[in-house]
Amino acid sequence: MYAANLPGVRIDREAYLRKTLARSCSAEQVERAVRESPAAAGIPAEVLEKAANDSIRYEAGKVSALSAAAGIPGVLFLAATVPADLAQYFGHMLRIAQKLAYLYSWPDLFSGEDDLDDATKGVLTLFLGVMFGTHSANAAVGAIATRISKQIIKQLPRKALTKGVVYPVVKKVAAYLGVQMTKQTFAKGVSKAIPVVGAVLSGGLTLATYLPMAKRLKNHLSGLELATGARADAGDVIDIEDVEGFEGLDDLADLKDFEDATDAEETGKDATTTGSSLVARIPRPWKRSQPNAEPNAEPDPGPEEPAGSR
Repeated sequence: MYAANLPGVRIDREAYLRKTLARSCSAEQVERAVRESPAAAGIPAEVLEKAANDSIRYEAGKVSALSAAAGIPGVLFLAATVPADLAQYFGHMLRIAQKLAYLYSWPDLFSGEDDLDDATKGVLTLFLGVMFGTHSANAAVGAIATRISKQIIKQLPRKALTKGVVYPVVKKVAAYLGVQMTKQTFAKGVSKAIPVVGAVLSGGLTLATYLPMAKRLKNHLSGLELATGARADAGDVIDIEDVEGFEGLDDLADLKDFEDATDAEETGKDATTTGSSLVARIPRPWKRSQPNAEPNAEPDPGPEEPAGSR
């Protein structure tokens, strides 16, 4: 939340799309991309990929330069430079997440209010989860993108992001990000310990981590149904705001972490600590016993070993 409220972190969707797409697209395409989405405007995939790569390089250069500058003072100023560097690092992660989302046809992520609402926090958390390589975030982002693509008016599915099946996934990803932030704090502190030399180490470490994470998000978003311009038939259009979360497990069938989350209840762990209290109540057909199996039947020991075989 702190990083998202830093000056310059929030990206104006309309201004960004106009500036970025005007270099390679016609005025009509740009207008429709702003009004609807780049996918609806029929903008070629190679144009979007070039724009995405340019944005990644630009943001990577900025975040690395600022990180290097924070490493110049050395160990005496770590208490001030490490938190500042971590904040700007995550700020630039949020910047590239927004840019990539808008290029690949996601709606405006911010509601226009000064404070972040829960839906925006949820989707940004999932984007960061994708950047860090969590499989549950990948599946959740894909499911949300599919829902958005079936709406006539593209907007974030705010109810789905704040309750129902997807919300525990957001909480789990947020907890994982907390661990990663702790590791980042330690790594940045070590890299800044030596004055001047720490600038090179800090900037290099930032570049080495930022680039692959941004590309991971780009590759994921570019392959979703929302980015390809697939449009539901009129009879299949769903108003996601009328759906109380995601009904059933089918919408998030690829979330492998759900099985681990529900196991918490069986092992006696407090489900609320993992954000899985809702998930724990989802039927799991893969856990059901075989229909013909007797309750107390002993396992078949197999054929007896012939006498004298030893």
